[in-house]
Amino acid sequence: MGGGNGQKAKMAREKNLEKSKAANKGSQLEANKKAMNIQCKVCMQTFICTTSEVKCREHAEAKHPKSDVYACFPHLKK
Repeated sequence: MGGGNGQKAKMAREKNLEKSKAANKGSQLEANKKAMNIQCKVCMQTFICTTSEVKCREHAEAKHPKSDVYACFPHLKK
């Protein structure tokens, strides 16, 4: 006569539920919105904070060929 595993399964479900609650502390989308802190001053398009100077220059040349790169992104001036 085998023993029942009902209690063991119930404990495992509760343990996994606690783990999943701890893992889901915040949305990645919210974190991405907060990281969008580089902004083109001409068109107000936002870029993620890890955007390189090369990508900023590409945006300025493609979208605003008449404007200076530094007019779009003043933070690139050193």
